[in-house]
Amino acid sequence: MITQEQISTVMDHPVHDADGNKIGEAKHVFLDDATGRPEWVSVKTGLFGMNESFVPIREASVVEDHLEVPYPKDKVKDAPNVDVDAGGHLSEEEEHRLYEHYGIAWDEAWEQANQPGQAGWAHTGQAGTTSTSARPDMPPGAGGDDAMTRSEEHMHVGTERQEAGRARLRKYVVTEEVQQTVPVHREEVRVEREPITDDNRDAALSGPEISEAEHEVTLHEERPVVETETVPVERVRMTTEEHTDEETVRGQVRKEEIDTDGIDDEHDGRGM
Repeated sequence: MITQEQISTVMDHPVHDADGNKIGEAKHVFLDDATGRPEWVSVKTGLFGMNESFVPIREASVVEDHLEVPYPKDKVKDAPNVDVDAGGHLSEEEEHRLYEHYGIAWDEAWEQANQPGQAGWAHTGQAGTTSTSARPDMPPGAGGDDAMTRSEEHMHVGTERQEAGRARLRKYVVTEEVQQTVPVHREEVRVEREPITDDNRDAALSGPEISEAEHEVTLHEERPVVETETVPVERVRMTTEEHTDEETVRGQVRKEEIDTDGIDDEHDGRGM
């Protein structure tokens, strides 16, 4: 159980579930008006902390630098939306809805708060962030000064990195027709007749005078021969470039206004 002395160590600190998953940041701690014990903690959840969920703090514990609650992250984020009144109180109906969401018996919670020695059941109120601020439902001088604190919400916009798409390199094989002209050589037979002269007479008369003879000549020719080889021609890689665009984000923020009753405008401190 969280004590009042530990509230300052809980505010604006991370809240985790029992499995160690971060749920959000602790924003407010709500006390039982009668017993003064912490009853609820509101947790800022969502992408930019724009949502606020309520979770029981009775069985929570402070672990190192964060608050640990015995409820799953999704259970807390799905808790009913609750509007806290101007006095920082949960209504009986809203508190009943929260108890049902977390599976806590309303009757058992009431009986526990009204056991002998307990101060009794009362609606739950918010623990102020400053100890000197009086609640609006208190008369001046009761538990604080006579000033009223006016608060407003500020919108904080951030960015998160997410996957937008994927690109890949894929290599495949295509077949192309290539044409190239090369010279080829071939041999052809040509008959040469040489008249008998004094220079070749001896060679011409070296054989028999009358005979039959045959002479064979082998012819050659060239033909194209095609072969291929694989050679590297280029290297291809993918890189990413970062570009900065501007986007306009719109949201709703709430703020408190203070009106005066029974005070003339010339005395309300603001003038005309």
